[in-house]
Amino acid sequence: MIAAVHTAAIGVSVVGAPIASVGAQSAPRVTELPTAATALLQAVHAVNPFVVWASGHKGMVVRSRDGGRSWERIEAPGGDSLEFRDVHAMSADTAWILSAGSGAKSRIYRTTNGGATWRLQFLNPDSAAFYDCLSFGSATTGVAYGDASQQRTNLLRTDDAGRTWRLLAPSAVPKPLPDEGAFAASGLCVVHGDANTVFVGTGSPGSRLFRSRDAGRTWTVENTPFSRGIAAGLSGLSFADAQRGIAVAGDMNRLRTDSSSSVVGITTDGGRTWSMRPRPPRPGALAGVTWVPAAGPGVAVVVGFGGAFYTLDEGRSWVPITTEVTTGVSAVGRQVWIGGAGGKLWRVDF
Repeated sequence: MIAAVHTAAIGVSVVGAPIASVGAQSAPRVTELPTAATALLQAVHAVNPFVVWASGHKGMVVRSRDGGRSWERIEAPGGDSLEFRDVHAMSADTAWILSAGSGAKSRIYRTTNGGATWRLQFLNPDSAAFYDCLSFGSATTGVAYGDASQQRTNLLRTDDAGRTWRLLAPSAVPKPLPDEGAFAASGLCVVHGDANTVFVGTGSPGSRLFRSRDAGRTWTVENTPFSRGIAAGLSGLSFADAQRGIAVAGDMNRLRTDSSSSVVGITTDGGRTWSMRPRPPRPGALAGVTWVPAAGPGVAVVVGFGGAFYTLDEGRSWVPITTEVTTGVSAVGRQVWIGGAGGKLWRVDF
């Protein structure tokens, strides 16, 4: 969902200096990084403190192998014709990228040699389907979600590192709401809590949460209290384990001006119930979120079209990181990596 999200920077980032602290914990240090990208970096995946991949519009795929000090532009398949809305990496050499779009524009590629070559693993055969996000729970087992089409929910699963992707039978997945889909906003509409527990957050019309306890073979569904609408709903998820999660939502018809409430929530029971939190202090649809467990149990970062923000208290209060457009976010250890408009990247060290 969201066939095109073209944005420009809307402010000035806070770079290279600590931000005012919340409570007793010291504030993080924010560093804007040099990159080889020029278009919106919509998804980020940090493998470890040194290896980070990011992908986005106009065929952008970049990788760092030195903790963000330098970045390589990776030649991606399709040139600049595809929008790589998600990336999932296992190492500096092995990664998957998902291009989003209607019909054949939705594809999954894999590299095992650092992007020197890519193998096409999935080419969407359904002109009415639009794939949004993917996630891997191990080096071989992964799941991808696409907007409903032909009156069915589209969930792909692989057990062989993507060499084959199987569309799950309607009996194994929730029946879709009319025109149900997810937002390809940050690559975080599909996430793993552990190797066997997978979550999908849908956007319009219902802000529903799909959950699998068997590595994506079968699924159940929960209604959530998040904001919903014609183009509004869940946009990003992060689970520290099978039970403890944080989710964000946004109205994608109001990318810069969304001020909806019920857009941040915490769950401690795998998404059955949610405790809602105040939204960050600037308008703009929220695109993604990540826990930062190594920095403390209440530490998280959210990104969106009004900027990026961190919390030290499970979302009860928020502090700005930057007011520029941000979409991709990924944490490893005490570091968070953020991707945004114009190919910008930031590292936040807690």
